[in-house]
Amino acid sequence: MNITISGASGFIGGQLLNSLGQAGHAVRALSRHAPPVESLREADVIIHLAGEPLAQRWTAAAKQRIRDSRVMGTRNLVEALAALPRRPEALICASAIGYYGSRGDEILTESSAPGSGFLPELCVAWEREAQAAEAFGMRVVRVRTGLVLDARGGALPRMLPPFRMGVGGRLGSGRQWMSWIHLEDLAALFHLAVESHVQGPLNGVAPHAVTNSDFTRELARVLRRPAVFPIPGFALRLLLGEMADVLLASQRVAPGAAEAAGFRFRFPQLAPALAALLRR
Repeated sequence: MNITISGASGFIGGQLLNSLGQAGHAVRALSRHAPPVESLREADVIIHLAGEPLAQRWTAAAKQRIRDSRVMGTRNLVEALAALPRRPEALICASAIGYYGSRGDEILTESSAPGSGFLPELCVAWEREAQAAEAFGMRVVRVRTGLVLDARGGALPRMLPPFRMGVGGRLGSGRQWMSWIHLEDLAALFHLAVESHVQGPLNGVAPHAVTNSDFTRELARVLRRPAVFPIPGFALRLLLGEMADVLLASQRVAPGAAEAAGFRFRFPQLAPALAALLRR
């Protein structure tokens, strides 16, 4: 199958380039320099990952860049797909569990309603643009990713220095739920989206969410370091502004659609996932 990936330079995109190629697919990165229609012409499947990083202070200008890169970027992609004489069979678009907002202990599935605030509203608009491709017969999958764990990219490498120095700790109360996934399992979920007939939302999370306190404790245990320096919520907000709400949000998300499709996680539990990543 011919697969084109936008945002292939990121750590998720790089993993997909390798794993899909090893699975026998012909994989190419969407070129920023070639006309979109030319880059998409031979594709059977499009995987759309491109977007401005969320991990930055959310100034008004940053929020506009984040929104434009995802909403307008996806709109431009779908318009380019509409212009093709032969359209791909599927569009697999990244989204985020930020769609659900902060919901305490509520178990969230793909059928749960969206939350309110900048990130949920962004995700709703982002997914709506991807869904527009359904109007001309494409199968559309929206992969709502949680915290993606990998030792070489994403959030985990930024967490490690304070923990390795013995000054790590929980964030805020620590009672907020964290929905996470090992990078290899996320890549396998994208394989599922490519190779099966799943469509609609697909929660990209492991089946066992943990609280922030439990995540902190397990990370410290794997690193063999103490974790006794909590960071109060007000300090996070002083440091990061509105973006701190992402770290303090409670999202207990379940991968219902993946499990219904028969997907088997290699790393369903946090402890083996962290050990595999950090004890190589």
